[in-house]
Amino acid sequence: MHPTDTVPRKTSFPYRRLLGDARYALMLNVLCALFITFVLSGGQSFWLNLLASMCIGGIAFLLIDGIRLAWWGEGRRPPRLPFTALIIVSAAVAQVGGTMLFGWLANIDVPAPVSMSSRNVGMTVFTLAAAGAAILFFGSREKIARLQMEAAQEKARAESVARQAMQAQLQLLQAQIEPHMLFNTLANLQGLISFDPDRAQLLLDQLIQYLRATLSSSRAESTTLEQEFSLMQAYLGLMSIRMGARLRFTLDLPEALRQVKVPPMLLQPLVENAIQHGLEPKIEGGHIHVQASTDAGVLILTVSDDGLGLDHSGQTKGTHLGVANIRERLRGMHGDAASLSLIANHPAGATARLTFPLPSTITSPLA
Repeated sequence: MHPTDTVPRKTSFPYRRLLGDARYALMLNVLCALFITFVLSGGQSFWLNLLASMCIGGIAFLLIDGIRLAWWGEGRRPPRLPFTALIIVSAAVAQVGGTMLFGWLANIDVPAPVSMSSRNVGMTVFTLAAAGAAILFFGSREKIARLQMEAAQEKARAESVARQAMQAQLQLLQAQIEPHMLFNTLANLQGLISFDPDRAQLLLDQLIQYLRATLSSSRAESTTLEQEFSLMQAYLGLMSIRMGARLRFTLDLPEALRQVKVPPMLLQPLVENAIQHGLEPKIEGGHIHVQASTDAGVLILTVSDDGLGLDHSGQTKGTHLGVANIRERLRGMHGDAASLSLIANHPAGATARLTFPLPSTITSPLA
């Protein structure tokens, strides 16, 4: 250990804390003056007693609280024995010095502060009692402040742990979607290899491009709508190779919304569901429309198709994973302010509608 490691680190004197404590010390001095005037009936006017209380109490406060803050620092509890000795010595010094200062300011001859008259003894005892009451008050206030600080630190730690747990959960939910899409594509690739090697090669090339595009963004905490729509362009191009003319699609992203931050991999599961459960089982295939829009500060993402719809027998199978994961991710990030709904289209097909708060820095392109 370096020799300087054992030396306490010096910090600046907490003047703000001393000034804050001074307000309560002044209030205590006023209470002491009222007590002496109307309870003890010392024979002096309230204003003279107030002046004496300010002189004695002010010196006691500066000695006790000033030395406490300078020696032990703010937020630390002083050891009992040294602090008790400080109180006794400071009260005695304050009684002597404050009495002399009072006599000089009021131009009054006061008894010698060190004399053993009953009045001086009584005032010394009263000063000690007042100092003790002040210390109890400041000690309780210090303890409350310390407990509040510890509670704030504990709350911050709990919030940090909760954020980490939520982030881990969101990453897990997000990671469940990627293998789901990959396995489906590899299964399709396996089927094409045997009877259409050229299309299988083209599908493999598109798959490699898609995976390269998603490698960084799929693991990020957020992406932009422009990147998300680019991924959908690559994914739908990948699916077009397998389905041919049976798959048609439109991507509609307004220029003003291209840089809006969104969670990654929100649209891909919905588009995959639309193809797998809506268009692929339909002999003639169909059309997918992916759109981004805003309404009253809310971002709306929709995936619409004219496939078999929500009522056919195969629709309820396989859609739950992607939809449930998206809902969990939205709930974790936006609570009740975000939602995912599935709506039947007429005359055919379905629409998945995502809504969540629009960043305040983005204005609606319709405004």
